[in-house]
Amino acid sequence: MGPVVAGSFYPADADVLRANIRRLLTAARTEQEPLGRPVQGLIVPHAGYIYSGPVAASGYVQLHEDAFARVVLIGPSHFDWFPGIAVPGTDALGSPLGPVRVATPPVVASGRLRRYPSAFASEHCLEVHLPFLQETLGDFSVTALLTGDIGGVRVADILDELIEDETLLVVSSDLSHYHDYETATALDGRTAAAIVARDPEAIDHQAACGRTGIQAALHLAQRRGWNVELLDLRNSGDTAGPRDRVVGYGAFAFC
Repeated sequence: MGPVVAGSFYPADADVLRANIRRLLTAARTEQEPLGRPVQGLIVPHAGYIYSGPVAASGYVQLHEDAFARVVLIGPSHFDWFPGIAVPGTDALGSPLGPVRVATPPVVASGRLRRYPSAFASEHCLEVHLPFLQETLGDFSVTALLTGDIGGVRVADILDELIEDETLLVVSSDLSHYHDYETATALDGRTAAAIVARDPEAIDHQAACGRTGIQAALHLAQRRGWNVELLDLRNSGDTAGPRDRVVGYGAFAFC
């Protein structure tokens, strides 16, 4: 399955893309102190790099090459409705930096996940993270999950089976959408506080497009005793857009 939004959300040329990511990571490194303890997962945004790339880099800068053999990458389906969770049903996902091997989880055979390639055909929310992961982790496989009509607790049950010692959880989500700057700043501040407090029920449908994945990750954090650290909180008005109608972005680490 080839990349869908290369050339629009991020550069399609591999050399330009790699240089772009390295600039973002270098800038994030000047602003972020290392957490000092192993990262188990991230929540990072999925807009075009010009808008959310600096915030995403604030999360990815915490990773180290060869730290994880597999990534469970989960995000919301923006275009297709379906019950449950979809997997791509392919051997690899495309990126200008090269294909990423897909690790299809055994729970697919049980019917708890469904192969649904068409849900991935126009979807950007997972794809935009692959180049960041390739640059920071090197060689890895990915279990790609798109959430449809399913609750956070049920998703957490599945993640609990999938997340092992050498597995990184990456939740793809933007925060509030299309409010003015001041309103978005207040809304996203409350959402960030709920995430850090590991309070999944305090996150409503308007707070984040990837609400289901965030809630599932917070339930998992409660079960496994992970803490949540806020790494960055901005919106498109801070990065590359006007301030009358912004989208919120946050980067969080599970430790």
